[in-house]
Amino acid sequence: MQLTRTPHVVVVMGVAGTGKTTIGPLLAARLGVPYAEGDDFHPQANIAKMTAGTPLTDEDRWPWLDAIGAWAHERAGLGGVVSSSALKRSYRDRLRAAAPGVVFVHLTGDRKLIEDRMSHRQGHFMPTALLDSQFATLQPLEADEAGVAVDVSGGPEEITERAVAALQGLAQPSQ
Repeated sequence: MQLTRTPHVVVVMGVAGTGKTTIGPLLAARLGVPYAEGDDFHPQANIAKMTAGTPLTDEDRWPWLDAIGAWAHERAGLGGVVSSSALKRSYRDRLRAAAPGVVFVHLTGDRKLIEDRMSHRQGHFMPTALLDSQFATLQPLEADEAGVAVDVSGGPEEITERAVAALQGLAQPSQ
């Protein structure tokens, strides 16, 4: 498999259960850039809230988004892939404020498929009970946002290939 190098910093986004943690590292490997797990940027208080089934507030998310944005800023021009739900336009705007060249890969899919996948995963703090709040919060990418939507049906390799193909259609970021 040929590597496709990119100076993009890619944010793999979507509701819980779309496969950000699975597709992110595969996409990073395919692009030949480092991967950062967005959940690792959460303060412990956020993880405790989500584990208890309590949705995060915007105030809870700002420090998390700022930490992801700082990582993306450091990778500007070098490339990288980081996962972040980035469900609201305001969250993506905050990431872009820190790292203006980021592009988004929005993993999309049928709610039933996503719920099924969530119910089978092991060792993750996000319960399926929060999926409704995730879908209610989701604001899909708008036409003026740099990014692509990628359907999550099929296997991880197939999804990754769709993401790579979609990213190749984007213009290169300005340096």
